[in-house]
Amino acid sequence: MVHTHHHASYWTRRHTEAVVLDIGDDLGALVLYTRPELHGHEIEVSRLGADNVEAKRVHSAVLERSFNGRTVFAAVYPELSAGDYQVWCDGTPTITITAGAVAELDLS
Repeated sequence: MVHTHHHASYWTRRHTEAVVLDIGDDLGALVLYTRPELHGHEIEVSRLGADNVEAKRVHSAVLERSFNGRTVFAAVYPELSAGDYQVWCDGTPTITITAGAVAELDLS
């Protein structure tokens, strides 16, 4: 189990770095930082806008990650079209995704 968890964290980090380098003209990424108790939960985001009433929700699992000796809990959305998004969690915050950039939202 520990091995699988480590593999998932490693894969997510590597994938995120690739997105920063290879992002398309209209693609950005999102990192959501959460409280530890959301570890393993999936959080959905969907595009805002009148023409997106049935907008597809994109989900990502909250994983435990270590950065600079600090443990964080985060969900990563590596390829989102630029625009405004609704985050389906407590407080239902919104976030703007910018093409070629990684947006960060701290929900912890």
